[in-house]
Amino acid sequence: MSWRTIVISSTAKLDFQMGFLVIRREDTKKVHISEVGMLFIESTAVSITAALLCELMKHKVKVVFCDEKRNPSSELIPYYGSHDCSAKLRNQIAWSDNIKKAVWTEIISEKIRNQADYLRLLDKNNSANKLEEYLKEMEFGDETNREGHAAKVYFNALFGKQFTRTEENSINAALNYGYSLILSCVNREIAYNGYLTQLGLFHDNMFNQFNLGSDLMEPFRPIIDRVVVNVMPEKFEHDEKMIMLQTLQQIVIIDNRSEYLNRAIQVYCRSVFDALNDQDPSLIKFWRYEL
Repeated sequence: MSWRTIVISSTAKLDFQMGFLVIRREDTKKVHISEVGMLFIESTAVSITAALLCELMKHKVKVVFCDEKRNPSSELIPYYGSHDCSAKLRNQIAWSDNIKKAVWTEIISEKIRNQADYLRLLDKNNSANKLEEYLKEMEFGDETNREGHAAKVYFNALFGKQFTRTEENSINAALNYGYSLILSCVNREIAYNGYLTQLGLFHDNMFNQFNLGSDLMEPFRPIIDRVVVNVMPEKFEHDEKMIMLQTLQQIVIIDNRSEYLNRAIQVYCRSVFDALNDQDPSLIKFWRYEL
């Protein structure tokens, strides 16, 4: 089972040899590809062979490339993640507006619930009460945008009333970086299961190639928020990025089992697809922290 997140942060040559990802620097290290869930190329001074890229795609390994500022800029996912992807795509196109709205309502309600739980953990009970009121007011498909109202209360409670998500600072840089990691993992599962990332449930931006990933990642955002609040970075550089990457190795509970976060994302995404195809939102499996 794939579980490793490999980060290449300095000059290296990567190639494929006898089932292994080979990392050549001053020394040489090998990792069997079956163990790799994500390959994170943080440095632009890395060369990688086409043979290795082909093998990574065969094993559904998510490959994320960073720009010269070491920020995620692109990712590599396979065209055909499932043997029956043609049937999966027909199903996806046929999902009714009703079931998409029903699943979206469950997803966004769970996100707000997780936000409220975290605020209670921080003894910010007034803000948590407000979010729970928004949950009670939730309409089908979140027609009144309770999510947006909840987000304002939530981030103001975490970072102060002057905080905005559009400001350029180290906190937003950390949040955006962490969210991009979750989005990459979700997109990997969408492609792995044979669906298109472009066709979302709620998100429908013609310039967003990851509309469905943007939908499905929502309940996992508070995990990133917790890490950022704990660190409260005054700068956001290599060390802070490594802390965010370690988030993928957190242990959470899903489907009554302890799983690494990246594995929990797999279980969750597959349950969402089951819910959409069987028209039953109750099939969705959400994560919880270990007690």
